[in-house]
Amino acid sequence: MILALIIVGIAYSFVVVVTVGVLDGENLAGSLTPITDGALEVLGPGGMIALSVAAILAFVSTANAGLLSSSRYLFALGRDQLLPDCFTRINKRFSTPHWAILVTGAFMIAVLFLPLETLVQSASTVLMLTYILSNLSVIVLRESRIVTYKPSFRSPLYPWLQIIGSVAFSLLIFQMGLHSMIITLGLVSAGFLVYLLYGKRRTDSEFALMHIVQRVFNELPFLENRRITSNLLESELRHIIHDRDEVIEDEFDRLVHASLVIDIPEMQERDEFFRMVARAAAPQIGISAQEIESLLKEREQLSSTVLSTFLAVPHIVIPGREKLIVVVARARMGIRFHDSGEGSSVKAVFAIFGTLERRNLHLKVLSSIAQIACNEAFERLWIDARTEEDLRSILLLGERRRVPK
Repeated sequence: MILALIIVGIAYSFVVVVTVGVLDGENLAGSLTPITDGALEVLGPGGMIALSVAAILAFVSTANAGLLSSSRYLFALGRDQLLPDCFTRINKRFSTPHWAILVTGAFMIAVLFLPLETLVQSASTVLMLTYILSNLSVIVLRESRIVTYKPSFRSPLYPWLQIIGSVAFSLLIFQMGLHSMIITLGLVSAGFLVYLLYGKRRTDSEFALMHIVQRVFNELPFLENRRITSNLLESELRHIIHDRDEVIEDEFDRLVHASLVIDIPEMQERDEFFRMVARAAAPQIGISAQEIESLLKEREQLSSTVLSTFLAVPHIVIPGREKLIVVVARARMGIRFHDSGEGSSVKAVFAIFGTLERRNLHLKVLSSIAQIACNEAFERLWIDARTEEDLRSILLLGERRRVPK
């Protein structure tokens, strides 16, 4: 795509240079068909006709592409319940969203009755408005620090590129004239009305902007415990990533979904932590908390389960059959594992309890955790995670080799 844009950009620049060179300023300023006029000067009547036919064919193909792509917006909005369900209906013969295409086509025919200059300016204004919103969306999503926001692209010179782009497009919009701005404002207002009167009552979507507000609340002592966000957006983004990357859930994913998550705000000693984990896991394992605690201590005495100054993976074999349970713990201030070195403490602990016949899966879980923890961003994400669901998401979206069942 980048190569195509470069080639077309160079060709377009040469065409403009030639057109400006062969036409005088007065004719060029008053012409609505400058390229065709330039072809008449250089190639004569035959060249003008050929270029006109080529331009008409290009317009038809562009209009067709615009019609089909624009109708997909209505289809997606209908699927998200922001527009009526009729926009999601698929034609049995052509496998296309026919109602979305028909409405989009009717709208395109209606705007053809506008003066050409106003139509071009209005279309350009709407397009530049989408660029502004795209730039602002990058800033909002990044500053919201949502764990499940993992774009497949990198934006250089953040946030200056987005700020400069937004300001530049805003200045261009003001140069488009009053008529185009009024039409654009009308379209935006109509969109807001449809959302307020129809879509808002049918969807429970969450805005990334609210996560920035939540960050501000967390920094204010009298509002730090107030929650104004849920996990709806994180969950939605996680599903988008799974669809985008064609992720197939494996047994590790299922274990993480079912795992117990413990968030420990204060410093703890190892034995105190083992006692807490044993009490939390006992109902699922089916043995007493005291026995689990004893097994954890015995395992730790054999050899340390601390893998780094940040991570520990205590694991034991439990009685019974076909059981494997994972307890995930985040300790912001750390847990002191005495044999990990004086003064050191781990902040990420994954306690694994499995029966003997699930040993292979046990080893796969250890391998998955090690791969995720090796990521250079893991420690920062783990400490910055706001909720228990964020901690799960770090594991579910971590980079590792997946082994489908």
